[in-house]
Amino acid sequence: MKRIRIFAILALLVFPIFQLSAQNSRQLVIYTWEEMFPQAIFDNFKRATGIEVILKTFEENEEMLLNLESTDGGGYDLVIADDYIIDFIVAEDLAQKLNKRSLRNYGNINYIFQHQFYDPDDEYTVPYGSGVQTIVYDPSKTPLDIKGYSDLWDPGLRSRVGIIGNYRVVNGMALKTLGKSYNTEEVADINSAGQKLNSLAPNIRTIKDMGLDRDLVSGNISVGVMYTDQVMKSKLGDPAGGKGNPNLKIVFPKEGIGFGIMAAFIPKRAANVTGAHLFLDFIMDPQRGAQCFEYLGYYCTFKASEQFISPEKKEYLILPDFKNFEMIQNLPQDAEEAHDRIWQSFKTRAQGSGR
Repeated sequence: MKRIRIFAILALLVFPIFQLSAQNSRQLVIYTWEEMFPQAIFDNFKRATGIEVILKTFEENEEMLLNLESTDGGGYDLVIADDYIIDFIVAEDLAQKLNKRSLRNYGNINYIFQHQFYDPDDEYTVPYGSGVQTIVYDPSKTPLDIKGYSDLWDPGLRSRVGIIGNYRVVNGMALKTLGKSYNTEEVADINSAGQKLNSLAPNIRTIKDMGLDRDLVSGNISVGVMYTDQVMKSKLGDPAGGKGNPNLKIVFPKEGIGFGIMAAFIPKRAANVTGAHLFLDFIMDPQRGAQCFEYLGYYCTFKASEQFISPEKKEYLILPDFKNFEMIQNLPQDAEEAHDRIWQSFKTRAQGSGR
């Protein structure tokens, strides 16, 4: 052990930290959610570089943040998480700047997904998937032609609506029906949205992040406010074998659309920084990027990959030319606390509506 420590100290004097050991260079520890990459990408990366991907997963961004804080940015070589949490990661100095000279495919990124609030100078992140809040409904089981969020309050949808469990998205629906921004900092506006949201409770059948596509196809709900990947699954079917319903209708709400980005970053104390850069460059290859996004089901963030996406999936994976959308951003503490209060009140009412 003493010999190893002496070698490590000497290595720090000559090499960057990511070249500390041969073992570290043969493994790449990626920390993200489940089902973010097809296994073929990991297998092909190992064949191309000799580096084995070790996948570790979390369920919530906050869990990831706590783990990174406890290790001061160590333990993982590459992390993929949501935009709002990366804002905190960078502010807490838990991420390191990219070496763009080693990313030959960096120019393949679609500029629409760059210069965002969490990384305005594009120093730390590579965008990997984007989503917008989308309504999908079964016209054969719905008494109206849905055009926007305001239609979800229709009495004919009592106990027929399923929504994701993202409080800023759901609270934002009510804000948009009142003509307000997703990112308003006015507590009075947020409280008004809470009153509006409470009146939606009788129409809510389920609140959950996973499986809304299956609920819609099975008829358990008639309308779903879904994540982007669930939209494609509900129409085309699940890669695991679940059926889709091609007759479902997709609606981008007329009131305005909330927009989010997932992005990859390298933690401050990553052991294999070289491998992390190699992997990022590997997936930004146009054809491999298309393979990733067809599996992931979120909007493709690599412009050069769009031409390789299969025709039947293009409408789900290439971002439409929206005119009325905004990034959902972090807010001051008093506004966030107001959002939490109205969300908890709404959930209690929705869960107590007798379903």
